Amino acid sequence: MNAFVLGAGLGTRLRPLTDRRPKPLVPIHGKPLITFAFDHLIANGVDRFVVNTHHCPEAYATQLPGGTYLGCPVSFRHEPVLLDTGGGIKNVEDLLGDGPFVVYNGDVLADFPLQPAIEQHLKSGCTASLILRSSGGPLHVQSRDGLVCDIRHALGATEAPSFLFTGITILSPEIFRHIPAGQVVSVIPVYLDMIRAGIPVGGIVIDEGLWFDLGSRDAYLQAHDLLRPGGRRLSYSAPDWPHAVDATAHCDPSAQICSATAIGAGASIGAGANLQNAVVWEKARVLPGARLSRCVVRDGCVAGGEASDRDW
Repeated sequence: MNAFVLGAGLGTRLRPLTDRRPKPLVPIHGKPLITFAFDHLIANGVDRFVVNTHHCPEAYATQLPGGTYLGCPVSFRHEPVLLDTGGGIKNVEDLLGDGPFVVYNGDVLADFPLQPAIEQHLKSGCTASLILRSSGGPLHVQSRDGLVCDIRHALGATEAPSFLFTGITILSPEIFRHIPAGQVVSVIPVYLDMIRAGIPVGGIVIDEGLWFDLGSRDAYLQAHDLLRPGGRRLSYSAPDWPHAVDATAHCDPSAQICSATAIGAGASIGAGANLQNAVVWEKARVLPGARLSRCVVRDGCVAGGEASDRDW
């Protein structure tokens, strides 16, 4: 089965962390965010990926060399002009074949069971099935009896229960007939037009497992705390992940690495440094004696002194 993983977002709420790389490539304990989506999908039967790019597209070649991930092919489609979700889906029609596929936001962490939802979609006859949750964020999707009847109350369905949309959708190839080619278009009005026309749009509620949206800097640090060594285990995580300090990093023996701190590959931590809930990306350097709390040091940057909630 194929999956289209959305990788073209600008990540404006995470700036400056996303100045030099797309949001789906920011590391969580040294692991690019988008690879969590890949792992989740592989664990649920997906074996081929398509990713759209826009901001800093060359970063994908650096982080995912060879066009594969764990033996699964990864195809990229660049969008010089952002096409939004619907336009992005239409733009990769030729790469997705003629079977059902999953659309997955590249900036979410999830490990709930997805395979039963895929099977339910295939049996339902729906062109689209949105994966929903009962709580955990804004409840923008109105659904009743397994069918979406409204989104943001645009159609006046004020009495239907509201749900969180996870950013994961299962689509049948018929969806391409409903999206205009070569246009910047959100997929939401496409779904609303389908509902108006009586074309079923499924709403599958999955409240099991983890769902986490990395929409802000606080959420980024919270994800490191949640998934720290000894913390929450994702169902698909490798048994040797994560490490607080990457094996290729150099940490002076006198440095103090505390709480949910993560030190990336090739990073250097100087003598007497004290790091509390800090994230140090690959090849970054923390100077001797630095005291950093809730700070992020991007790749190749140098941080020192005493600071809290600052990014380099």
